[in-house]
Amino acid sequence: MAGSSFPDFVEYVGLIDHHVHGAFHADGDEARFQNALNEGNTESLAKPEDTYNTQLGIAIRCWCSGILDLPRHASAADYWSRRSELGELEVSRRMTRAAGVSDWLIDTGLDTADYLGPAGMADVSGGRTHEIIRLEVVAEQLIQKIANPADYAEEFGQRLQNLALNAVGFKTVLAYRAGFDQNLSRPAPAAVAESARRWQENLGTGTIAKLTDVTLMAHGIHTAVSMKLPLQFHVGFGDRDLDLHKTNPLYLLDFLRSAEVRDTPIMLLHCYPFEREAGYLAHAFENVYIDVGLAVNFTGSRSRNLVARSFELAPFSKILYSSDAFGPAELHYLGARLWRNAIAKVVGGWIDDDDWSEADARRIVQLIAHENARHVYPLP
Repeated sequence: MAGSSFPDFVEYVGLIDHHVHGAFHADGDEARFQNALNEGNTESLAKPEDTYNTQLGIAIRCWCSGILDLPRHASAADYWSRRSELGELEVSRRMTRAAGVSDWLIDTGLDTADYLGPAGMADVSGGRTHEIIRLEVVAEQLIQKIANPADYAEEFGQRLQNLALNAVGFKTVLAYRAGFDQNLSRPAPAAVAESARRWQENLGTGTIAKLTDVTLMAHGIHTAVSMKLPLQFHVGFGDRDLDLHKTNPLYLLDFLRSAEVRDTPIMLLHCYPFEREAGYLAHAFENVYIDVGLAVNFTGSRSRNLVARSFELAPFSKILYSSDAFGPAELHYLGARLWRNAIAKVVGGWIDDDDWSEADARRIVQLIAHENARHVYPLP
């Protein structure tokens, strides 16, 4: 077995969750909780109880029951009963504090009345919070207010610059809106203005302001790149709006090869089932970083294999921890719990086999747990 001190070290190493969303703040029914445990779903589940019969559902009853003062592997009925008794805010407080996270980098693009914002997350967790700006939300707010679409490029840049004063990075959901198999070169100003004009005209017909125009998304991405803050890309696994085969990060090769991108950290989030392709990109490009957040929760007891694959090719200075938790605070805790379990088992095994020294293991775990995030993001 790995030295007895290594599992303890892993258990207490501090984490920076570099991509996460707010936890629920108000009580809800069991169907809401169950629905939130299905990432591929965007509407009420026909059989919500099926979410308990998944790797995630079993992992929650295994690892989260104790946080709620229940025995390990509590039944789904007992788990929900105790959860309801405590109330959502108390569950959120317990789970987020048990995660051992010092800093939460929150994508506020999904900020609604049902979820804690940065201030609320800081209050329940006792940790620090920092904002990640979602580019598509900025565009969708702008197009509804701008008087002249010809001014879109300038106005977008100014808005993003102002927002960046209180943020630590940007994020794009290009993967959902169009996929990566697109021309992501910087568009000409005239093309941006024309796309903005068409979009605004369509809004007059009652269309919801949802950005799907690749020209405007590419413009937003290049505007963000010019500001040199880390730019996050959702990659791989997501809900049913996403065409999974178009989210392979290898489609981003031309974009990554462009000279203007090289000085901006590009953060490939989640990556499953393309974690090996993402690892190659982190290996090949100095400014590319990866994580396997989101899928760690959903793969449950198989997550140690996922974490191990993420350690295959990417330099250890290019891997970060994240949970991508959203809604039930069990996900904020479980992401950390399963990551620690994987590190103790996988890296501990390498120590046992004398493939790694414990000194190297400790150094690398600290890089991934928090030091890489502090290097990439402008955190206080």
